[in-house]
Amino acid sequence: MSEHVVVIGAVALGPKAACRFKRIRQDAKVTLIDRDEIFSYGGCGIPYYVSGDVSEAQQLRTTAFHMVRDEPFFQDIKGVDVLSATEATKIDRENKQVHIKNLKTGEESVLNYDQLVLGTGATPRKLGLPGEDLENVFYVGNMHDAEKIKKGITTGQYSKAVVVGAGFIGLEMAEAFSDMWGIETTVVEIFDQIMPRMCSPVLAKMGQNHMEEQGVTFKLGQTVSRIEGDKVAKKVVTSDGEIEADIVIISAGVIPNDSLARECGIECSERGGVLVDESMRTSDPLIFAGGDCAIIKNAVDGSPMFLPMGSMANRQGRVIGGNLAGRKEVFPPAAGSWCVKIFERAMSGTGMSLGAAKQAGFDAISVMLIMADRAHFYPEKDMMTLEMVVDKATRRVLGIQGISAGGDALVGRINAVAALMKFQPKIEDISNIELAYSPPYASAMDVLNAIANMADNALAGLNHGHGPDIFAEYWSQRDSGEFCFLDVREKADAEPFLEKYPEHWHNIPQGEIPKRFGELPKDKKLVLVCNTGGRSYEAQIMLDALGFEEVHNTQGGMAVIKAFGVDI
Repeated sequence: MSEHVVVIGAVALGPKAACRFKRIRQDAKVTLIDRDEIFSYGGCGIPYYVSGDVSEAQQLRTTAFHMVRDEPFFQDIKGVDVLSATEATKIDRENKQVHIKNLKTGEESVLNYDQLVLGTGATPRKLGLPGEDLENVFYVGNMHDAEKIKKGITTGQYSKAVVVGAGFIGLEMAEAFSDMWGIETTVVEIFDQIMPRMCSPVLAKMGQNHMEEQGVTFKLGQTVSRIEGDKVAKKVVTSDGEIEADIVIISAGVIPNDSLARECGIECSERGGVLVDESMRTSDPLIFAGGDCAIIKNAVDGSPMFLPMGSMANRQGRVIGGNLAGRKEVFPPAAGSWCVKIFERAMSGTGMSLGAAKQAGFDAISVMLIMADRAHFYPEKDMMTLEMVVDKATRRVLGIQGISAGGDALVGRINAVAALMKFQPKIEDISNIELAYSPPYASAMDVLNAIANMADNALAGLNHGHGPDIFAEYWSQRDSGEFCFLDVREKADAEPFLEKYPEHWHNIPQGEIPKRFGELPKDKKLVLVCNTGGRSYEAQIMLDALGFEEVHNTQGGMAVIKAFGVDI
């Protein structure tokens, strides 16, 4: 009798594992189970279906060669049997059986297995709010939600949307409502920034400002207490007031579906999720798990990590498929790389933010740089802001995040670092990282090389700077007499600020500092500013050598100050 592999869950990881195994072991029998009738789809594409960028829901289920991934496709093309609308109710490890129930007929039966794969995914987190079950409250957890939302939009049912949660899906849904459909959209977030834990407050504020320019409203640091309405939601009540709404999206994270594993005695994390080793095996050597239901290892500090991403699930599925067939494949620790499109900007990162690094126990600092993503003389270019997080003692790069209008260019830089994270790269590894160069695509000294050099200078004490948040704090205290704000650009650039703030704004072009430093007070903090931070760094070096003790270089200069939203 041929070997039988049963795979529970058929969205991302399950189909990949099933098909990879079947390609290696054509003689084996593979059965794929899913409780939904719609399976094997690109869930990450749902916001783009809602927005209209993806015109038909069916496109999220098609292959690159336009075949729909339905039961006949898997049977005829992949040689995999599919039991859709079928729920796995119990795993009997002793007898190697999966108890199943047909959700249409109610019929119950048993499948014998030789090896088993758990790709049970995750469930959107419910907040337990009064009104959470009203008809027009959605979690964007599956294609059924997506189709209902799209139908309501296209039939003109919605004019005011409230999105609860400012993570990936929350921001993508906010853009989908506001950009394509002109729906008045408000995002409520319990933390005081968008993309909490993923990036610094500075980068988050830059992203938030851009979205606000496109018409999205944010209510940060607020909790939702209830949703009010009769059958359908009419308003969302927060800790700060009420927001009218005729559609509510709850995007408050997801919870791994580990109940099947727990109930049959497979080891799971106390915080949720199935524990696996580097081969993606569970505590039962005949059972594998991966995707949104599994816990993997963090490449930065080795801690357990829950990372529900479609890309992760697909890569893990291939590893599992190989190991089912007897290969010895390993899934390495992950750095948690991410990206999100917000209107005309992209945000992306890998590894830890400064806040996360400190929380993990690292003695870390960060540096911020804004620079063109291509040669400065090339006519088509975008400014890219990067923030690199490094450990002081070891010089390890713990993470890097950024924001830019050039999304592909930004994600390319982040991906270059992401590929190195499992090797625990140091600053010099990024300073000297080899990247393809041509003026239409990069600078000769790439922005990645430059920010690593900046981190090196910071650890060496050569560059002692601050970000726009600290500049904003200093600027708010400008009447204290403690600060001297020095613009080291040419006078033409500084002139508007000299006229607007004659008592606080001063100008000595960087090249004139050696001859004019006597004009500067030594009993005040000198806060240096230029366009992007390059000239202010040079000026800081000069003033340090001239004996000034309180010199503060504004990293990213006026470009980042403005993007951060400082009122100046």
